[in-house]
Amino acid sequence: MLAIDGYTRTCGLIGNPVEHTLSPVIHNTLAELTGQKLCYVPFHVETGRLEDAVKGAYALNLLGMNVTVPYKSEVIPFLKDIDPLAQKIGAVNTLVRIKDGYKGYNTDMPGLYRAMCADGVRIEGEKVLILGAGGVARAVAVLLAEKGAAEILILNRTLDKAKQVAAEVNQLAGRALATAMANAEHTDLPEREKYLVIQATSVGMHPRDDEVVIEDEAFYERVHTGYDLIFNPAQTRFMKMVQAHGGRAYNGAKMLLYQGVIAYEYWTDTQITDAQAMKVFEIMQNR
Repeated sequence: MLAIDGYTRTCGLIGNPVEHTLSPVIHNTLAELTGQKLCYVPFHVETGRLEDAVKGAYALNLLGMNVTVPYKSEVIPFLKDIDPLAQKIGAVNTLVRIKDGYKGYNTDMPGLYRAMCADGVRIEGEKVLILGAGGVARAVAVLLAEKGAAEILILNRTLDKAKQVAAEVNQLAGRALATAMANAEHTDLPEREKYLVIQATSVGMHPRDDEVVIEDEAFYERVHTGYDLIFNPAQTRFMKMVQAHGGRAYNGAKMLLYQGVIAYEYWTDTQITDAQAMKVFEIMQNR
């Protein structure tokens, strides 16, 4: 570990809770690998103290911050500037120090894209089905629109919520790209059509390991690739069902890795190599 002294810059994570985060593993390992004098620590910010935390971080000369639940949208009014992608998504997870404050970025979705590229999963020209219609699903839909998906289907337990996300994405895209469906309507999908499916709900997350959004085995016949944004457990039931029907399946661990890598690149103006990223990934897996 690099020695901490008066030249060491500090970055950190603000959220509630933050006690079980893997972010210090990512950033402190990157600092070692790149020889940067940087130290990363988590900060538990109580409800109602977010503005104080952002102002305090700037006053203490912190180089940058990550933001996690429940503050990814709530932090936006306290920023000096915001990146256009983060503005479209409506969520910020990375703060970069600029003059008189912080600029907000969303590295979650670029992190997902970089992870998918690393896994050999393409978006351009693909018909993509998203399970869920929450904030994460909306962000995924925006990313898909930006990266040239041919069609986006949003499946959700509550149809109205899926319709709202589809309408917002279509407005951003300037065309009818996204369609909303209720989960039960998956039986209406064309039988011979195959989809890239992104699982963007918390269903199946530990300790609910045995749960899955859609139980029907026939649904998984329509999945050529399944991407579950959950990373604990490493093998979700969704992934197992995709694989059982001949599809490829991935979890969200590399998304977690690359959102951190991109944030680190913003803070330090460095480019992390694939070899360095995979070294961090190995350490994350061990933890």
